[in-house]
Amino acid sequence: MLKHTLLLPLLFLGLMTQAQTTVVDVVVNSEVHTTLEAAVIAAELADDLSGEGPFTVFAPTDAAFEALPEGTVDALLADPTGDLANILLYHVLGAEVLSSDLQAEQTVTMLDGNDATIIVADSTVTINGTATVTVADITTDNGVVHVIDAVILPGTGGGDDPTVADIIAGSPDHFVLASVLDSTGLDETLSGEGPFTVFAPTDAAFDALDPFFLLDVLMDNELLASILTYHVAGGTVMSGDLSDGQTITTVNGADVTISIDADGTVMVNGVATVILADLEGTNGVVHVIDAVLTPPAPTPSTVVDIIVNSPDHIILETAVIAAGLADDLSGEGPFTVFAPTDAAIAALPAGALDALLADPTGALAEVLLYHVVGAAALSTDLSDGQMITTLQGGDVEISIDMGVMVNDANVTVADLVADNGVVHVIDAVLSLPTGVEDVDLSTLFRLYPNPTTDAIRWSGAQIERLEVVDAQGRTRMATTNPGNMVDLSALEAGMFFVVIEADGERLVKSVLKH
Repeated sequence: MLKHTLLLPLLFLGLMTQAQTTVVDVVVNSEVHTTLEAAVIAAELADDLSGEGPFTVFAPTDAAFEALPEGTVDALLADPTGDLANILLYHVLGAEVLSSDLQAEQTVTMLDGNDATIIVADSTVTINGTATVTVADITTDNGVVHVIDAVILPGTGGGDDPTVADIIAGSPDHFVLASVLDSTGLDETLSGEGPFTVFAPTDAAFDALDPFFLLDVLMDNELLASILTYHVAGGTVMSGDLSDGQTITTVNGADVTISIDADGTVMVNGVATVILADLEGTNGVVHVIDAVLTPPAPTPSTVVDIIVNSPDHIILETAVIAAGLADDLSGEGPFTVFAPTDAAIAALPAGALDALLADPTGALAEVLLYHVVGAAALSTDLSDGQMITTLQGGDVEISIDMGVMVNDANVTVADLVADNGVVHVIDAVLSLPTGVEDVDLSTLFRLYPNPTTDAIRWSGAQIERLEVVDAQGRTRMATTNPGNMVDLSALEAGMFFVVIEADGERLVKSVLKH
């Protein structure tokens, strides 16, 4: 219950102390409700609201009307017994509801027939998440008046299906947030199907930012969008769903961390306090916070990250890991990587890849390092006939005609820039160091189909023992005398190594599973 009784004469900003008999008398005798008084008279509702009742009136102040978009009041006054009357009746209940009668959250039907949502949190009463009760329980002979600081409109929290975007747009405390959502087009996203959970910083939260930082943000649409999406999560997460230490992944991709104090105070990232929770819309929920959240700086990307995140470099990723080069190539650099695609590696002579994988930190690492230069070379830095020494020690030759070539490989995608270098995609494996191409592969087994979606089979000899190892070196399957096939359907998609023992030999074959 709002504690106001003893302070009422001061708080009500000039209400006359004479006895009032109706809710209309309260409005007429208030110095801060001249616009409401004129509106009630123009709408021809004064006599009705002076009747027996009982009524509960949520009375917006003159300042509340002034905060409406320019021209709104004039437009309403142009249709006094129509639109204006309907808006006014949306501020009236056909019953006497004191602040002590209110629940934590409830939906009430106003006299215009539309619903409104009333929420009580920390002794603060809000209607539709847009208007706050500033003075409560001014009782009369035919009801009660509660003073509010904003005009409430149908569709901002009641029966006209408000979205989380509507809740923000209709809030008197979220002018800045509503504006930047509109400027980035994210208001349309938040009007969509959802569901969304929005941590909505107030205007005061934006005011608290360093003005130069705020200016930089407003002038950089990409940075602005990054910050805004860091305040939005997928799904509807009500306050009752939150727990201390919980992490929530935002639309930005980064997480926010929830902390809950012993007194129940909910904070986000330890910097923003949830001051009003559970403003529920048709497509999610809004929690009002008192500070702007700043997303963490993006994790630096490396040439290895580019390879790992490429759908065309699954084999190269596996080979880099198997060769123990991932950490080295994630270092400071700079590096230039000529990255052959899966199709390029698959075009190697039969058994060549398996021979390399059998010696991952030797022959395989040597071949991979022949594709890496210890400097950052963008395509604009390359010249026809240029010789570049690789980390393997051998040189590669650059030729430029209609495009860029490295030895006999075409650069199909150039200048994928990372924080520690650059990646150029090539369509062939660069000429292998002397000796590797001369490996006799005629005695190696043939696995098929490769790639596969489920089973693999083989020919060449009877296998005595078979082991399937993943790219992290973990044994995923092991069997003896498996016949001529093994089922991999239970394994996830990725690169695997099949270790074969037969006729006194131990061989390694690679298999790509889709």
